[in-house]
Amino acid sequence: MTSQTPRFLQIKQYLLDAIHAGQFAVHHKIPPEEQLARDFGVSRMTANKAIRDLVQEGYLVRQAGLGTFVTDRKSESPLAEVNNIAEEVRLRGHEYSNSVLLCEEVSADDEIALRLGVRVGSHVYHSIIVHRESRTAIQLESRYVNPRWVPDYLTSDFSRQTPNEVLVSACPITDLEHVVEAVLPDTQSAQWLDISPHQPCLSMIRRTWSGDHLISYARLLHPGDRYKLRSSTGSHTTRQ
Repeated sequence: MTSQTPRFLQIKQYLLDAIHAGQFAVHHKIPPEEQLARDFGVSRMTANKAIRDLVQEGYLVRQAGLGTFVTDRKSESPLAEVNNIAEEVRLRGHEYSNSVLLCEEVSADDEIALRLGVRVGSHVYHSIIVHRESRTAIQLESRYVNPRWVPDYLTSDFSRQTPNEVLVSACPITDLEHVVEAVLPDTQSAQWLDISPHQPCLSMIRRTWSGDHLISYARLLHPGDRYKLRSSTGSHTTRQ
């Protein structure tokens, strides 16, 4: 950072660098605001802003009367938005990778037809992908796509583009629906995620529209100890 960088951002970057380097490990108590203010020659309010930003972003947690500590930061996605999971992982400074387990054309059964807004027996595209952060599985994605709106879906190279990127490129997303619940994974899903079948998971059903067209229906499964979902409202809400 240059001398032109605002002081609160300098403090914020210092803390982030220390966290990523392991200097401030999980549950480590960071220096108090007063010390950071003295070290950087700023007001306590400026130091407070840097810490407050990192609390909001999930890196730190305040404990009344004890201080501010580094959190065990799980992978995170905004509940009210549809973001590219690869970009989210890279923005956290980690390596993204995936494994394509299945990519095929199938006939829609009753449930798929209802969820995707097509007739029973219609041909739809189906993909199953495991998304990883630093080689650890964080999401199992089973997605059904209406080929009428995304005809090139099956021929896409998912090692270079995530399904999200493919969909957004073909049909910009205008509306979405999320249904979230806590579940236990089936045996096959647990194997793909490299977890125990007794490991609680977050399950999300996501449907996406482009204008009046229902584009995609996805079942997203996240190991509960590796992932969290976030929802924000108000003037301080920002897109990742």
